[in-house]
Amino acid sequence: MPRYTVHVRGEWLAVPCRDAQLTVGWLGREAVRRYIKNKPDNGGFASVDAVSFLVRRCKGLGLLDHEDTLEVALEDNEFVEVVIEGDAMSPDFIPSQPEGVYLYSKYREPEKCIDLDGDSLTTEDLVNLGKGHYKIKLTPSAEKKVQKSREVIDSIIKEKTVVYGITTGFGKFARTIIPINKLEELQVNLVRSHSSGVGKPLIPERCRMLLALRINVLAKGYSGISLETLKQVIEVFNASCLPYVPEKGTVGASGDLAPLSHLALGLIGEGKMWSPKSGWADAKYVLKAHGLKPIVLKPKEGLALINGTQMVTSLGCEAVERASAVARQADIVAALTLEVLKGTTKAFDTDIHAVRPHRGQIDVAFRFRSLLDSDHHPSEIAESHRFCDRVQDAYTLRCCPQVHGVVNDTIAFVKNIITTEINSATDNPMVFASRGETISGGNFHGEYPAKALDYLAIGVHELAAISERRIERLCNPSLSELPAFLVAEGGLNSGFMIAHCTAAALVSENKALCHPASVDSLSTSAATEDHVSMGGWAARKALRVIEHVEQVLAIELLVACQGIEFLRPLRTTTPLEKVYDLVRSVVRPWIKDRFMAPDIEAVHRLLVDQKIWDVAAPYIEKYRIEHIPESRPVSPTAFKLEFLQKKSTKLPESDDL
Repeated sequence: MPRYTVHVRGEWLAVPCRDAQLTVGWLGREAVRRYIKNKPDNGGFASVDAVSFLVRRCKGLGLLDHEDTLEVALEDNEFVEVVIEGDAMSPDFIPSQPEGVYLYSKYREPEKCIDLDGDSLTTEDLVNLGKGHYKIKLTPSAEKKVQKSREVIDSIIKEKTVVYGITTGFGKFARTIIPINKLEELQVNLVRSHSSGVGKPLIPERCRMLLALRINVLAKGYSGISLETLKQVIEVFNASCLPYVPEKGTVGASGDLAPLSHLALGLIGEGKMWSPKSGWADAKYVLKAHGLKPIVLKPKEGLALINGTQMVTSLGCEAVERASAVARQADIVAALTLEVLKGTTKAFDTDIHAVRPHRGQIDVAFRFRSLLDSDHHPSEIAESHRFCDRVQDAYTLRCCPQVHGVVNDTIAFVKNIITTEINSATDNPMVFASRGETISGGNFHGEYPAKALDYLAIGVHELAAISERRIERLCNPSLSELPAFLVAEGGLNSGFMIAHCTAAALVSENKALCHPASVDSLSTSAATEDHVSMGGWAARKALRVIEHVEQVLAIELLVACQGIEFLRPLRTTTPLEKVYDLVRSVVRPWIKDRFMAPDIEAVHRLLVDQKIWDVAAPYIEKYRIEHIPESRPVSPTAFKLEFLQKKSTKLPESDDL
């Protein structure tokens, strides 16, 4: 028998349907009838017939025709909302689709799996898990470790040993002994009381990352969770059932308690939950719609689910991966700007960087040479000013290897810390099966990822700071020798005047966001947790800084491509022409003023999707192969690994470079 879950004024109602030929209008009336029946005052309605309403899907908010049959309009177990005419949307109703969920409009259940063992997850893996590209399964060795760990917990309970968080209260209540018959209630109470976050819910990608990372930590076998419960958590992940996790509320020690508690709350069938099938609904209904049951927590399992740095670290993984992507594309954007401003490539000479051999500086200089080397890629623009009397360029062009380089080194440093953290056990107490005991410690403290992500924000911001100055040079006719703000009929048209202002505003905002979160600490839990990391804010603001950097570079790329228009018919190097062509495939040249924001967003999307890198990378790699002697021994390998991690791109065959 088909059944539907219907939302009416803050209430979720399960409505069975004996006949699929019944209509959407019938479903709405039946849901309202059940709603009225459950209310002492009939919900303020005289009768069902007195209620006018619309019916819409929770997934996508599409309105449904009252006359359509349920068989045609809806799938079995689908979630719908009845909107009473004249009502404002119920204040406790969560919009059915979270921010950014358009990415899930074509969601397909993944066929491939990633095997988790708690020791070998990469930042790339976690981001791909967040995007829904893979399911999860445990390795056999991980299953054995989890079982051995649980045996220790069962022994503690059987012997009635006093152990923190298992047979005692938490925090200030660590000395309160809990009766054996209330140990399961203790875990449920822990999850409920600690679910106290505020703010917007994590978008699906980030919630998936959070859940996947917690699974990876549990797979290490130091948490004491049972294998049965862990497999239930994995089933929830694989069904893409994602609990409502507010983004604010963690101080980053003892772990990310509030967000992880919200995560656990959904797993036990309480609070709200989202899936591509249902949209937002009560967790118990979402689980049921996917054939899943709420988890029944055993002793220690609530604590095992909520104690750790996974909120900070999962957001940190996204930050590191996005920072890596924008940093390598920043070199391409800056190279195009240098061409438009008729700069020289002499500052990228191999010998200059060999005598100051920072890895990032050498790699950035190499990328500039691979894009601009006139012997390899003839450039008509470069040839046009070969014999000019300019001796050297402004720092924003000449010093790109030094400035962009340290950003690359910063990202590598942070990535190393984050990679260690995502494969670390961060519980308290820790369960050591080999010793048959638990030990209380402080691995839950988020200082490592917090400090690293503060450093990441400071480092990556510099890409926007130097980019904004290059935008100024492009738009200023006294510096560029191009029309003011890169538009014809200046005065009548303003061109990129305010686009530059937007870049300046974003850079200024970043300066405030780069103030380290981790320099702050507030004592919590009655001074039991008297030093904290503030890692949650460090992670969230790092992501905001990186987004601003992407947007500033998008503006620079737009401006540089517009500058090319005023240098035609001269052409730049082949790889940079390919970049120009890609931009022009989404944004047409600026002939006269028009609505600019969509153009900025279109180019921003190219950077986020790494399309700029995809276009230029084959030329960079071919240049590298042909110039291996000038590269440091480690660099080609590092680049090759990085290159192969991207989707395979065929190298150019003809020497059109």
